[in-house]
Amino acid sequence: MKKVGFNEALGQILREDPRYDVHCYHFIKESLDFTIKDFAKPTEGPGRHVSGAELLEGIRKFALQEFGPLARTVLSHWGIHETQDFGRVVFNLVEKGVLGKTEDDNLEDFADGYDFDEAFKAPFLPANEQPVEAADPDTH
Repeated sequence: MKKVGFNEALGQILREDPRYDVHCYHFIKESLDFTIKDFAKPTEGPGRHVSGAELLEGIRKFALQEFGPLARTVLSHWGIHETQDFGRVVFNLVEKGVLGKTEDDNLEDFADGYDFDEAFKAPFLPANEQPVEAADPDTH
């Protein structure tokens, strides 16, 4: 199989699956680099594999760092509304050979990773507006 460059693969992906904005693919690639930097590098051999859960957390942290309170808005503009969307973007890149995966990796690894309001809005709410669990009606 001929190795395809990122931009060529991206063009193919966008023609085949136009659900997500081109910027999202660049963001996912940068999020992966950001996530990998958090890991200790192995002294020899190939780099460490990043799981779906680890990548989701890296994406969350990177989005907050890059876009602050606008993270949810930016992601929504790109067509990203739930963590499963991140998985679809990742697996589009995997299918084109841009990213690798193990036999254990699958799209379901990205299902229900976190609630977008809690992940991207709550960190910027004043303390008195932070989400709280529903109060027990018997305690009033």
